[in-house]
Formats: sequence, C-alpha cells, structure tokens
Amino acid sequence: MEAWLGDPMVQASLAPFVVALIIAVALQPLRLGGLAIVAAFLTTMYLVSGLTFTPLTATRKIVVLGLAAPVVGILADFAFKPTRAGAALLALAAAAGALWTFWPVLAQKPPAEAWVLGASAAFALAFMVGFGQLFLSGDAVRAGAAGLGAGLATGAAAIISASASYGLYGFALGAGAGAFLLPQMILGKRSAAGATFTLTAMLLAGLVAAGAMVLAKLPWYALLALALVPAAARLPVPSRAPVWLQAVLLSLYCFAIGGLACYLAWPAPGTASS
Repeated sequence: MEAWLGDPMVQASLAPFVVALIIAVALQPLRLGGLAIVAAFLTTMYLVSGLTFTPLTATRKIVVLGLAAPVVGILADFAFKPTRAGAALLALAAAAGALWTFWPVLAQKPPAEAWVLGASAAFALAFMVGFGQLFLSGDAVRAGAAGLGAGLATGAAAIISASASYGLYGFALGAGAGAFLLPQMILGKRSAAGATFTLTAMLLAGLVAAGAMVLAKLPWYALLALALVPAAARLPVPSRAPVWLQAVLLSLYCFAIGGLACYLAWPAPGTASS
C-alpha cells in the first residue's frame, strides 16, 4: 500500500480524483461541492510532502492560502451578495497573497528580475481570481472546465520547467476539477460552483504556476499565458447542447490556451538545464 501511494500517478491523479469525487457528490446538496478542489489539492500535498506548516516556506504558504480560500468562498457565497467590488477586492487580496508567498525568494533575486517576477505573479493571480469570480462562479460547468484546464496546464508547464512536485500539485487541481465536473456531465445537471470552488481553484492554480516561475524555470510570459486559461471558459458553446458536450467543448478551449502556455514554457533549443 505504501509503495502504491508513493506512485506519482496515484498521488497526482487517482487519489485526489477519488477524494474530490466523494466530496463533490456528498456535499453538492448543500451547495458545497466546490470543496472538492481543495480536498484534491490537500490529498496530493499530504501524499507528496506531508501537511506541516513549519518552517513557513513558500509551498506551505500556498497551503495556508489554499485552506483560507474556501472559507472566504463560503462566506462570499452564503453571507454576501456577489458584486463587482467584491470581485475586485478578492483579486487584490490574491495579488497580495502571491507577493506574501514569494517575497522572501524574490528579495534574494536581482532587483530587475524580482520586479518582473513579482509583477507577473501579482497580475496573474489578480486576473485569474477576479475574472473567475466575475464571469465563471455563476456557471459550474464553465468554472469546472476552467479549473480542469488551468490545473492540467499548470501541472504540465511546471514539469517542463523542472518542478516535479509543483507539477503534481497542478495535476491534482486538474483531477479535483474533473471530479467536480463529472457528476454534472453524467447527470446532465449543473452544480453550484460559486466562490467556494472558483476562488479556490483559480487561487491555487495561480499560486502553483507562480511557484513554478519563482522557484523553478517557468518563464514569466508562460505564467501570463496560463492566467488566460480561465478566459477560454467564457467562449461560446451551444446553449441547448447537453451539459456533457458543453463541458467537453469548454475544456477543449481551455486546453488550447493551456497548450500554448506549455509551448511557451518549453526551453529554447540549445538551452542547458541545470
């Protein structure tokens, strides 16, 4: 069993998918199925590196923010009426969270590089969270497709950029979003996403991608391309098409942008890897 749980494929796909699917099915009647995404992420984090919080490294700060996001999301969904001002506030908070997470590492880099990386991380997080809250949180199929595309693309781009562990975290997010989508596709009925799912999915995907940039070799422009993946989930699909077909089409849109980001992450020919 221990060897089986140590298999990266199990850690980043099967285990988080199964846990997320159970959460999505069990909690959807309470409109809390969006917690599947954080459950998937924490499952992989536990299997890969364990859930500890000291010392508070950049990766552990991502876990802290990942735990805080669904709490904020539940409050936003059940206690407050969604507004543009609220989405802007969440976007700014996400940008601040990115800088808090990576500032100790950025402070050790040359000033020009630190500014580029820090600005890219802040912008990417602000856009992903703000866009998701404004345009995706009200449609669980679009939100799920965005989470699926962003997670898988982030995982692939992180591995290309020489960060295997962050690649596993990204794939876990994709598995969690896939588990959130699957019951909707099978039953032909939309679930509730809200900030509970969307805020958590966009924040964690953005932070993992930013971590691959700051801590590994993901180019800043590839991070900005990854940040555009959620926008693809707003592209039109036939309104009368079955839910499963809409989910497939929207996911393909997101995969296309994610594929572009992975292409941009690929090292140039002749680049030596260290």
